[in-house]
Formats: sequence, C-alpha cells, structure tokens
Amino acid sequence: MRQIILDTETTGLDVNEGHRIIEVGCVELVSRRPTGRHFHRYINPERDIDEGAAAVHGIRWAQLENEPRFAEIASELLEFIDGAELIIHNASFDLGFLNAELRRLDAAALVLEQRCAVLDTLLLAREMHPGQRNSLDALCKRYGVDNSKRDLHGALLDARILADVYLAMTGGQSALELRESGQTRSRAAAGEAARFQRPADLVLPVISAVAAELADHEAMLERISKASGGRVLFRAGS
Repeated sequence: MRQIILDTETTGLDVNEGHRIIEVGCVELVSRRPTGRHFHRYINPERDIDEGAAAVHGIRWAQLENEPRFAEIASELLEFIDGAELIIHNASFDLGFLNAELRRLDAAALVLEQRCAVLDTLLLAREMHPGQRNSLDALCKRYGVDNSKRDLHGALLDARILADVYLAMTGGQSALELRESGQTRSRAAAGEAARFQRPADLVLPVISAVAAELADHEAMLERISKASGGRVLFRAGS
C-alpha cells in the first residue's frame, strides 16, 4: 500500500479570498514504511503574504519571487501522488487550496479526492480522543513524537512529523522518524510503556483469606485429591 503524507503552507487562511499555496511537502510510505522519497517545492504565489500567515511559517514574499509558479510544478506533484492514499491533518484546508490551484489551470480538472483516497488525521484523532486537543503539536505530545525543531511551520517538516504521528496513532506500531538516510526509531513504544508504568507511591492492598475461606479451600483440595488419586499439583507437598 502506497501512502503520501502531505502538507502545505499558504499566503493566508481563506482560499475564497484568493490566498495561494507557497509550499508543498510530501513524504512517501509503502506498506507503512518510509521509502526516503519526498516531494518538496516552494512556490511563487503571485501575491503578498498575510502577516499572520508569515508569523506562522516565517516565509516572506521576497523569498519566493524566483520560485516556480504552481503551474510549473503541478504535473510533477500529481505524478508523485498519483494512485496513493493521501494522509493529511485537517485535509479540508489543504485540499481546498490544492483543488483551487488545479482549477485555475483547468476549470474541468479532477479534484484530488477524485484522484486519490484521503485520510484526515484530524478527524481520526477526534474519533480516538473526543473532547481533547488534537492539533499536530498536541498529538506529538500525546504520542511522544519529537517536534522540538518545529519553531515555525514548514510543509516538509510537518509532513515528516505527521508521518510519525500517523504511524503511532494507527496499528499500534512504533513511530518512524523519516530521514533521508532511512533511519527509523521508536517513540510510540516508549511513550506507551511510560503510560503503564506503576507510580512509585502506589501501594497495592493485600487481602488475606479468612479462616472459613481457608477451610472451604482445603475441603475442595481434599475432594480433588481423592478424585485424582492424590495428584493435586497446586497443593503444598503434592
């Protein structure tokens, strides 16, 4: 099974106000294992970036003036994700922007939901952890995934982090940190073990049998002993 973990960064929050994509990051899993393949592009959005958005991802218009426009990378992106299941956190946001970009190129273009299966990890997390915070940072903390390098959002960095979170959330297997070297490590297993460690101050009560219970027990052992010819394995001295 081929899966693509995908994330985008944009000039603002609302695609209906003409905001555009400025970065796309994807990493590939096959049979739930990283292949080392990724797709990453910065994109000239042909418009200014909102200050609020720039504060989140740290990208400014001046950094993108010489980057390709979406039209120049669209076919390469579609080829990379073709036939895969897309894993996206808050998928409606990213798909809304990607579909808008595709429709700018061709009004009759298929939306990504028609090209690929889509799994929204935000919806999955809400089902698994109702009433709790389910942002990517909150899930990293919950599953023991290292996000210490996430001072600012970045499409490829966030896709890699989401891959760890997704693997930890599903199937109970260890989270895999995706590195270009193919290095993997388990964080989910350590986090799961920590959840079930006995607190140091926990005192377990010991309840001893009373005399009547001991007598009933001995009488039962005696009946078993007679029926088995004295072979009572769990009786002292047997």
